[in-house]
Amino acid sequence: MEARAFLRSAKISPIKVRAIIDLIKGRSVDEALVLLKYSNRKAAFILRKLLESAVANALDQGMDVDGFRVLNVTADDGIRLKRYRARAMGRAGRIIKRTSNITVIIGK
Repeated sequence: MEARAFLRSAKISPIKVRAIIDLIKGRSVDEALVLLKYSNRKAAFILRKLLESAVANALDQGMDVDGFRVLNVTADDGIRLKRYRARAMGRAGRIIKRTSNITVIIGK
């Protein structure tokens, strides 16, 4: 018994998300939500909403979420937005804005 939630093309680098993932992986859902609520990072806000979505998905499937744990959380590379900034002597400097595909799996 497990429930999943996905977020595609989140406007945050996967490296920044992985730092917060290490805090919640393997913990109970209630404990993970409290940790994410009081963390002062953008990734924590995104992961909290995604974890709440996974809990809602479990409830929609008729599961009892008491005792559920965060089984796995992954943050993979999403699409990369390519932008350019004017540089010296008529050149253009490339700016790459990274995005993340985040998956949360909860279960017993």
